[in-house]
Amino acid sequence: MSNERKMIYLCLAHMSDEGLEQKYIKEAFDTNWVVPLGPNVNAFEDDLKQFVGKDQQGQEKEVVALSAGTAAVHLALIACGVKAGDEVCVQSFTFCASSHPITYLGATPVFIDSEPDTWNMDPDLLEKAILDRIEKTGKKPKAIVPVALYGMPYDCERIMAVAKKYDIPVIEDAAEGFGSKFKGQVLGTFGKFGVLSFNGNKMITTSGGGALVCENAELKNKVMWYATQAREAYPYYQHEEVGYNYRMSNICAGIGRGQMTIVNDHIAHHKHVQALYEELLADVEGVTVHKAPSEKYDSNYWLCTIELDPTLRIKDQENAYKEVIKTAVGGAAGVIHAVDTAVTDCQPNDNVEALRVYMLNAKIEARPVWKPMHKQPVYKNAPAYVNGISEAIFKVGMCLPAGPYVSDEDVRYIVETIKYAIIR
Repeated sequence: MSNERKMIYLCLAHMSDEGLEQKYIKEAFDTNWVVPLGPNVNAFEDDLKQFVGKDQQGQEKEVVALSAGTAAVHLALIACGVKAGDEVCVQSFTFCASSHPITYLGATPVFIDSEPDTWNMDPDLLEKAILDRIEKTGKKPKAIVPVALYGMPYDCERIMAVAKKYDIPVIEDAAEGFGSKFKGQVLGTFGKFGVLSFNGNKMITTSGGGALVCENAELKNKVMWYATQAREAYPYYQHEEVGYNYRMSNICAGIGRGQMTIVNDHIAHHKHVQALYEELLADVEGVTVHKAPSEKYDSNYWLCTIELDPTLRIKDQENAYKEVIKTAVGGAAGVIHAVDTAVTDCQPNDNVEALRVYMLNAKIEARPVWKPMHKQPVYKNAPAYVNGISEAIFKVGMCLPAGPYVSDEDVRYIVETIKYAIIR
């Protein structure tokens, strides 16, 4: 038997020990429910409804299971009345799925920079942006999309207060924050809508897939209608509005039902890994573990993140960005475009890239934090209200493995690898 070390990935999908995912999938095949509806979809939605719980007013939420978290953002925007020519305030420091659906609708994303403690949307900048957009366009933004970056809750109190002041609906992007809480309340239940993701590397998975938490049954029905091609009540297909094929498969929902039996174990594991990183990296000069600013912020720590001091030297740092990347980095899947240059006008510091490569060679998957959307070429003309915080974090930030397959031994090996990589 080979003693060769296996690759340590950021967050791999992890199935229940009882194999419940396969049980529910088999039931779907045995009963021929191999379609984007069915008993598994209904049961998964019920499980999610129980998991997210009630809002601050004690109101139960409703949940629609969908084909992707991106689809959930898209449908939430539609349900908020976003149309071509409108503007939507969205966190800049995030994955592109938070902003791309805005452009699908012909609307314009208005990017809001971060506050330093959580790395999420800055409430003061948000209000400044709203007032400035009203002055410049004569109308207020149609929606606000804050994000729970890497699972860290945003400042729900202050963001919701701004939204209420200007009567703008909030679409919470909790794709990375499934099970995270602010003051004991589950993310996705604060706004008009809450977006969940069950991609293969999330807290739980349905292979692909997502869900939309809705304020009430009326909104759920509206979203369901759009998610199933927006048909009118005739014996033939009659369409008066554009709909979408966004419903979750009954097969995928079977995976989700099994995953819901271990979601609390997953969250507990990620928190344990975070605590171990904090302990083992506490005395490593030049490396800072990002953590919750106070007890109000109960993060799931989907991924654990660190910052490298710009003065920190890493082995082989002088060769950072010398070669063009030929494959996707950090668990990305699918096709990537070849590029002619190894550098852009906004990228992580050389020591971050050097550490990523060093760790990859040690069979540890690490990746830079998200590049702010206002620095993405595709959004070069979009309005942006910036304070420099997300750009600064992007230059020094790195994601570390945290998933259910990451053992205590793995964490110790990762930390030791970081120490070995540092030049003293």
